[in-house]
Amino acid sequence: MSTGLIIALIVIVAVVAVAAALLMQRSRGSRHGVGLKRRFGPEYDRAVARHDGDTKAAERELAGRVERHGDLRARPLEPAERERYEARWTAAQERFVDSPGDAVAEADRLLAELAGARGFPDGGQYEEQLAALSVHHAHHVEGYRRVHRVAQARAHGAHDGGAGTEELREAMVDARALFDELVRTSRHDGGRHRAAHDGEHRAPAARGSRMPSLLHRRQAKES
Repeated sequence: MSTGLIIALIVIVAVVAVAAALLMQRSRGSRHGVGLKRRFGPEYDRAVARHDGDTKAAERELAGRVERHGDLRARPLEPAERERYEARWTAAQERFVDSPGDAVAEADRLLAELAGARGFPDGGQYEEQLAALSVHHAHHVEGYRRVHRVAQARAHGAHDGGAGTEELREAMVDARALFDELVRTSRHDGGRHRAAHDGEHRAPAARGSRMPSLLHRRQAKES
């Protein structure tokens, strides 16, 4: 076999090897992206939009969140803690009728405290707390984002964060979804706590459903 033929064969093998490596890397990256999209759901789309459509940059950000917070194991709440949080949320919902902005600000504070109590980063580190929550509760963090945005705007002097009553109500409803996720008994808490929570959780849910009817009564009174 001539030297030229040997060199040609070596070049061909090298090109094939490089092409196979690239295809494997692309396939692995595609599976990685699909996994992130499945895990983060709407948060994936928000990350892509925030990075102006750059999916690679968005996936790097989301992968970083998983690396930092993926191993977090939420601390279970004691029954008395759960009751206190549920009572505070019910009070905030009832306050919404007369003072929507104050109720939304209280919901923001309550979610920050509750997430901290469950073992997520402290509420003083809002961005990092939100990032950690998005890893474990991706489909429900938007409500927290909305009430926090209103609370921050009010803190800087904007009346009710510049939002209308209906927008505030929707923010409270969305935030309630994350509250329910966080206050729910973890599967690691044991059967005794789970059984106790089942009875507690149904009652606040029923109380929570009063908010639209309370708003309806207020609107009827004003008309």
